[in-house]
Amino acid sequence: MNWLLVVVGACVGAPLRYLTDRAVQERHGTKFPWGTFTVNVVGSLILGLLTGAVSAGAASPHVQLLVGTGLCGALTTYSTFSYETLRLAEEGPWFPAAANVVASVTAGLGAAVVGGALARVWWG
Repeated sequence: MNWLLVVVGACVGAPLRYLTDRAVQERHGTKFPWGTFTVNVVGSLILGLLTGAVSAGAASPHVQLLVGTGLCGALTTYSTFSYETLRLAEEGPWFPAAANVVASVTAGLGAAVVGGALARVWWG
């Protein structure tokens, strides 16, 4: 039954990723992948918060499967991040590609840490 929780979460996360990416990218109108950056940072924040909630006993492991593995797994995308970084590097100067790597990794890790810290404040 655990696999069904992951599937249901992914069924929400994948369309949410696509719609968020399109909405954010339309606002910026640049080649920089702001949509992918946004979903990866938001997904990292949610996963950090959720992991802290599960560790504190405020959420069940079933919620971790539904939201963490399913929703966040489909919402965030390392493969698209890699592809878009490679495309930036091939199409122009190296700075946007390097900025995408540094900003995405730093912001994603930072968001996960902030999520975990918020969980400790709320449920610690």
